[in-house]
Amino acid sequence: MDANEILDYCLAKKAVTENFPFDNETLVMKVDTKMFLLMSLERQPLSINVKTDPEWSAELREQYPQITGAYHMNKTHWNSVSIDGLRRELILKLIDHSYELVFQSLTKKIQNTIYNS
Repeated sequence: MDANEILDYCLAKKAVTENFPFDNETLVMKVDTKMFLLMSLERQPLSINVKTDPEWSAELREQYPQITGAYHMNKTHWNSVSIDGLRRELILKLIDHSYELVFQSLTKKIQNTIYNS
């Protein structure tokens, strides 16, 4: 997968926005106002940061050398994922999981507004 495919996949989800709050190279994807994915557009190989359930994070890090604790983020909840060598299905699953975790952390009122939009 490349950066454009990841961007398009994320933007197809409900209430997702993109911005560059930190610098001109780190794209941040948010659901409502909360981050669920960060992607460095300059770094090669392409890498994303996604939120992951802590138990699954431990399993992923043991199974895949491309998945590590996210730099400058809470490593219990965030993983850096180097895209090279990973199956597309796993990358999409990680993005979906991150989106869902963040979506579930929103208030019920915001969730309902997003569902009904």
